[in-house]
Amino acid sequence: MDGESKRVLEYLTEVEVAAEDVLTTKQQIVDLDTKRNRNREALNSLKNEMSDSEKVKVCFGNVFIKFPKLKTMEMIQKDQEQLDMEINDLRKGLKAKVNHLNEMQGKPELRGYNLSPLSSDEIKAINGLLKK
Repeated sequence: MDGESKRVLEYLTEVEVAAEDVLTTKQQIVDLDTKRNRNREALNSLKNEMSDSEKVKVCFGNVFIKFPKLKTMEMIQKDQEQLDMEINDLRKGLKAKVNHLNEMQGKPELRGYNLSPLSSDEIKAINGLLKK
């Protein structure tokens, strides 16, 4: 194999690795989002279908343990917060990975891709200003 063929093969390998990294990150986001949706469903069921004094069965690994409803809701809510942080971190990293892949392929950087939605505090501040 001559030098140019080697460089082309190295380039194609690098592009393939970068593309796989993008796809893996996208799949991680989908998986975490699925878990977040299941947690949301569980929280809604706990809020609407049970009294606060009831205990619920919670699965830890392959063991079920009875836990107070409010403690269970608190644990699920903490899990939701952790999932939100992980998903946001993965999405931020995904933007950089996609831009790197596009750069490797000679494509332009995605425009407007680095935008992020307003936080709830920012929305409240804007609504407060608009009401005045």
